[in-house]
Amino acid sequence: MTVDLICESPLWKAPELAGLAERASAAVLAHLGLTPETHEIALLACDDARIATLNTEFRGKPAPTNVLSWPETDLAPETPGAMPAAPAEAQGPEAGFLGDIAIAYETCTREAAEQAKPFAHHVTHLIVHATLHLLGFDHIRDEDATLMEQIEGEILGNLGIPDPYWHGNG
Repeated sequence: MTVDLICESPLWKAPELAGLAERASAAVLAHLGLTPETHEIALLACDDARIATLNTEFRGKPAPTNVLSWPETDLAPETPGAMPAAPAEAQGPEAGFLGDIAIAYETCTREAAEQAKPFAHHVTHLIVHATLHLLGFDHIRDEDATLMEQIEGEILGNLGIPDPYWHGNG
């Protein structure tokens, strides 16, 4: 897996984020039976002001958010709850570009504190989530959300991170 990190905000610790991003995105690809080494993602590490601008421009929502993603290819299935199409595996030294991700430091920090979870766990979850979006997963329809959340939980569990969607009853 190649993550091309553009660290626009000095709030991020680039080496730490680069390691989390590589580990998280490679775990997603491996979980889905894809070869991590043949795929590439561009990751913008930014602040709330920058992501609010992107959120306004691309989603019409003038507020900061934790993470945004822009897939290179639309792999989303038409049938609710179905697995997305797999991206083509790149041949030779060329990596298959999956798309772009932007992640905002202040929102991630605030959410991790509110949810009483380690910052690294929250950022890893968001990168797993955004990578799944690049691969055609979504959570707009209930069936799609169920599938995406299940896969996120499995991937995070394999990374030793608690499932963020599990709500125990006591």
